[in-house]
Amino acid sequence: MKICVLPGDGIGPEITAEAVRVLKALDLKMEMEEGLLGGCAIDAAKDPFPEATQKLAKEADAVLLGAVGGPQWDNNPRELRPERGLLRIRKDLGLFANLRPAILYPELANASTLKPEVVAGLDILIVRELTGDIYFGQPRGIEVRNGERFGFNTMHYTESEIRRILRVAFEAARKRNKKVCSVDKMNVLECTQLWRDVANEVAKEYPDVELTHMLVDNAAMQLVKAPKQFDVMVTGNMFGDILSDEASMLTGSIGMLPSASLDENNKGLYEPSHGSAPDIAGKGVANPLATILSAAMMLRYTFNQEAAAQRIEGAVKKVLAQGFRTGDIYEPGMRKVGTKEMGDAVLAAL
Repeated sequence: MKICVLPGDGIGPEITAEAVRVLKALDLKMEMEEGLLGGCAIDAAKDPFPEATQKLAKEADAVLLGAVGGPQWDNNPRELRPERGLLRIRKDLGLFANLRPAILYPELANASTLKPEVVAGLDILIVRELTGDIYFGQPRGIEVRNGERFGFNTMHYTESEIRRILRVAFEAARKRNKKVCSVDKMNVLECTQLWRDVANEVAKEYPDVELTHMLVDNAAMQLVKAPKQFDVMVTGNMFGDILSDEASMLTGSIGMLPSASLDENNKGLYEPSHGSAPDIAGKGVANPLATILSAAMMLRYTFNQEAAAQRIEGAVKKVLAQGFRTGDIYEPGMRKVGTKEMGDAVLAAL
């Protein structure tokens, strides 16, 4: 198992270090090599996704990423911002399917801003298309027209792009509760009318899975009103970006949620759903559990090591049951710990 480790910026190096410790504690043969991505790569190589990292990522079976970004790079030209490195590695590796689970652990029910009875037992999987849509569409830009600045972006999808992400969602639903909710804005956007049409066609290949459709504005409302109605949600790049962040906060802390971005052969990039949190970087207080759980997803999806993945997830559940909490999920009566102490607790539970 060849793993490319990209610690990135902000709290990235701290949380990634704990995930690496957990992986090394398993009785599995793996080799890991570190590279640069994001702001740290701009500083070292004047490129958010330098050639050396491109080579490393392509040769690896999977990529474990911390986080990218920080205020010190906000005024850079667009191509020299950390986030461009993230978009480029996704495109370069053909990572078209983003899987983001939103699971509420019983021990954290009080951490959610919603009433416990609304979110207790929550377990949603959001499947987001990652390499198309308005984020990558051409033409795009800012120019002067009729004496004033004019900004434009283009939303587009091909039938084959829609079909392949829908199949990922249906296959995932088959292993869960056999329900797929496809999210679009077909009443306004022709691009998403095509999305709905293709979704209906793909559904015929999966007669055992129930397909429903929902407009994105209603979906955003329903996630807050009655989130447990959903099993698997599937949508395009921009809608998925927004909805998956909304869903993550139902669980109480974005610091608990992993993600996987996969190609057609299940090679993947695995990262926590949260950002680089520059305000707490270097303080040793960040929550490493989302990154540790991302490593578990890597074992499951890329390496087909289900038992090892469950060992890690079981260890995280045990640690929460024992009362260990980082600051983002702390509540009175629990044991407040830092990044390394939380990693120590997971290793002990393993």
